Amino acid sequence: MSLIDPRSSLALRLRARLAAEEDYRTGEHEEILAMVSEARHAGDTVALVETLRMAHHCVLGPEHGILRLKLAEELIGEASRTGRRGDLLMGLLWRTVDLFMAADPHSERALEELRALLACDDHLAVGFVASGIEVMLSIRNGRLTQAEALASACAERGTAADDPTTRARYVGHIVTIRWYQGRLGELVATLSELVNSPMLSVTDNSYFAILAGAAAAAGNRRLAVGMLARVCGRDLAEVPRSSSWLVTMYSVVEAAHLLEDAEASAQAYALLAPFAHLPVIASLGVSCLGSVHHPLGVASLTSGHVDKAVEHLRAAVHDNLALGHWPAVVLSRARLGQALALRDGMHDEAARRELALAAQEAAALQMALQMTRQMTLPPSGGPRDPAPEVDRGGDVGKRASAMVCRRRGRQWQIEMDGRTALVGHSVGMGHLAVLLANPGREILATDLAAGPALAGEGVPGDGAPAQPLLDDRAMNSYRQRLSQLQADIDECESMNEIERVATLRAEHDWLIDELAGATGLAGRLRTFTGSQERARIAVGKAIRRALDRITEADPIIGDELRATVETGVRCCYRAR
Repeated sequence: MSLIDPRSSLALRLRARLAAEEDYRTGEHEEILAMVSEARHAGDTVALVETLRMAHHCVLGPEHGILRLKLAEELIGEASRTGRRGDLLMGLLWRTVDLFMAADPHSERALEELRALLACDDHLAVGFVASGIEVMLSIRNGRLTQAEALASACAERGTAADDPTTRARYVGHIVTIRWYQGRLGELVATLSELVNSPMLSVTDNSYFAILAGAAAAAGNRRLAVGMLARVCGRDLAEVPRSSSWLVTMYSVVEAAHLLEDAEASAQAYALLAPFAHLPVIASLGVSCLGSVHHPLGVASLTSGHVDKAVEHLRAAVHDNLALGHWPAVVLSRARLGQALALRDGMHDEAARRELALAAQEAAALQMALQMTRQMTLPPSGGPRDPAPEVDRGGDVGKRASAMVCRRRGRQWQIEMDGRTALVGHSVGMGHLAVLLANPGREILATDLAAGPALAGEGVPGDGAPAQPLLDDRAMNSYRQRLSQLQADIDECESMNEIERVATLRAEHDWLIDELAGATGLAGRLRTFTGSQERARIAVGKAIRRALDRITEADPIIGDELRATVETGVRCCYRAR
């Protein structure tokens, strides 16, 4: 500034840039709007266009929707005077984003106009953001597998455009997909790394809250509590109203619900309430989590206001239908059904209708509904089917109104009558899975200790010889796979394939756990000698520890299993 004429166009543009950076950092917008006025009066079209573009970045909070749209419309009008094609494309992009953020029914028309211009002559930066909106729409349509492929293509465009937000945007896409797949807990490692990235905006607190929810879903309460405290700070109201603010509040609500933090839920509710009419959209259309009514409903449940929860969740279903956001419809409908059941009783017809429809829609979209303690439907008091069946898709112990036990990487998901408990893998959980897969069948503790193959097939007698938990062939296979996985992890890390690395690490860690459980000192295979008493004690302790973990996650499921699982020389799951 000291080297140029203070009355020059360059000086005006530099002062606008400095004002925008300061306002963006502090979450304000007064200085940059003053510079917009100055640029208008100066009659400098290039300076005005650049200042309008920067001003738009400073008013991405949910309260500035009308102002943003006015800035975008002015930018489009002024772009014709600069003769720079990028100015017009940027104005059209901002208008498109603004319409999506306002839930305007014509937002996709604006996107179509932008698509047509990009098809004639591509623009790396604008095309990158537009391709991110395409990922968001694919998620809304319930095409989650397609959305993941589009997210990878979008990241490639971001890399080509040399956009520093590429990685954060990609993780944002994957987080949304995994959220609706019921697999958010798988991303704890990736999110733990990302939250401290200097590439994130100074006003972006969303990943602290997202990590809190992921950690809570994965059963890591300590990490979840710490991250929630970090984002809430001394006062949740102090979180800057940036483009990620609504996603931050949504994630705070979900994490607080899992952690049963009524105080954080009440604070988030008060802050979100003025924006109930809006959708939760991250940044410039990176992802959409549906209507704000949804987190308002969940916060009400956590705070114990069930009537208010029903009202908000019913509105969320309606608004999500209007958005065409089918995964959000399913999630809001499921929680509406649970809220109705909490308010009107477990046999309420409306509650069961909503839950049944949500389950049907979730199955069609390949979604996994994550039910938490406050939101789950109490178990039915009516008669139950006498015998569960094995689900050929990988579930064990499934019946119409009973236990379902799924292996999810290093965790187990246990479901009963609409309730869900998620616990870490352990030897005892492996034993429980075998029992649930064989309801009514008595299985020797020695066979459970020897492993699922023996437990599920012929049952050896009391004098059976010592059996290794893994034979030599299995051990060699595991070790070879570990070596291959490590090589794949190294290769993917060098190529910055974040999601692929997370998937490979999950399998790698699971195999390490399996080997650790099957080997003793110096890597020798552990065996059981055939002693019924030693097996009875070891298996009984392992199952009881697993039941303790399940009870911590969901007391009702835990109590049901304690009442129906028998341990001793012979073990059995007797469904009621």
